[in-house]
Amino acid sequence: MSIISDTGKYILLMKRVFVLPDRWKMFFRQFPKELEKLGLQSLPIVIIISVFIGAIMTIQTKLNTTNPLLPSYSTGLVTRDTLLLEFSSTIMCLILAGKVGSNIASEIGTMRITEQIDALEIMGVNSANYLILPKITAFVVMMPFLVIFSMALGLIGGYFVGVFTNIITTADYLMGIQYAFIPYYVFYSIVKSLAFAFIISSVAAFYGYYSYGGALDVGKSSTNAVVNGSILILFFNLLITNLMLN
Repeated sequence: MSIISDTGKYILLMKRVFVLPDRWKMFFRQFPKELEKLGLQSLPIVIIISVFIGAIMTIQTKLNTTNPLLPSYSTGLVTRDTLLLEFSSTIMCLILAGKVGSNIASEIGTMRITEQIDALEIMGVNSANYLILPKITAFVVMMPFLVIFSMALGLIGGYFVGVFTNIITTADYLMGIQYAFIPYYVFYSIVKSLAFAFIISSVAAFYGYYSYGGALDVGKSSTNAVVNGSILILFFNLLITNLMLN
């Protein structure tokens, strides 16, 4: 029963969020700040994780595919397709659900328990639209760029393995990442990331907006936002993959 009730509240909240802003000036003042906070400030974690995961995938793939019947370029091929199809969209979004989701939920939740949202409502402001719309739009706009950065940096991380170790040669790796490249995989990954960005930001905003109580309840809201956002990402990952790759 709680799931049905929460789903209804979520839909009604999104209905309030996605209306034309009362004052576009306030929206465009807030939008760049959210781009920086949710997007640009997520770049360091994207860079670090992508480079290391690209390197680790290259090493593990090479060490576990030592069959002489496999072509030498297979390591680069597997690394590239894994990054494009799954890691840079799904796994990266699961990681960002923890960082960005908890940030949004705790910020809006703190505003709720300190009665700032109630003050906005008393002044006749659509608080859901004013607070949540810039966050959702900014994160959805930034996510494709983060995903493309992640893809590129993951491939660079794999290249470093060829440069600094004797596990694989750079020539074999470069041949692998170029062999039978399918541009549709990049499009598929970006479409997934847009859906996941919306899920992360809207679910986190929902749990933050309906926080009640004290500081402890804000922590619970952040936890619920991350957990439920991650579950929804996995579910929609399965759904989108079936629709787009079948």
